[in-house]
Amino acid sequence: MPGSGRHRPSRARVALVTVVAVAAAALLGGCAGQEQSGSPAHRVSTWIDGGGGSGIGNVEVASRNVDLVLAKHNSPAAVREACALLSNEAQTSIGNLPAPDDQLTNQLNAAYLVATAAGDDCYHGSSGDARLLARSAAERARTLSLLAVAVQHIESVTGQVPTTETTAPPISGDPFSGNT
Repeated sequence: MPGSGRHRPSRARVALVTVVAVAAAALLGGCAGQEQSGSPAHRVSTWIDGGGGSGIGNVEVASRNVDLVLAKHNSPAAVREACALLSNEAQTSIGNLPAPDDQLTNQLNAAYLVATAAGDDCYHGSSGDARLLARSAAERARTLSLLAVAVQHIESVTGQVPTTETTAPPISGDPFSGNT
């Protein structure tokens, strides 16, 4: 959101929007389709294939991209862009919830909320606030840990490693360098 002149929403507002989104998704869950019928393994597999898996992967990649831009000492604008992308990916992934498994829904919701906070803290710390950047780093590590637990749960339900593939960063390893 560089140059947009818009402020990032507060954590309380993000939490409220998240709760409303999850509640609305739960109410509309009856309209979902194939992930609502069959065995638990079938329902979770169908949900993963229908976008749940790529949501997990997108948040993982966005989190790692923040690490990359910070490690490469990119400009504050590039750091803000990566941080905003992490928050946006997390919020988009919340839109994939609920999963057809309550435990998985809770695990992913927790991961996505922490990822949103990580992106917000990073965004606000991008001009050099070491405290916010350190908090964001801890939140990103926590996000990846929470996502790993969710993926393990998916494996226990389906008996398979889920596909969480997404687009890989450019060859340079720096998604904001412009050198591909």
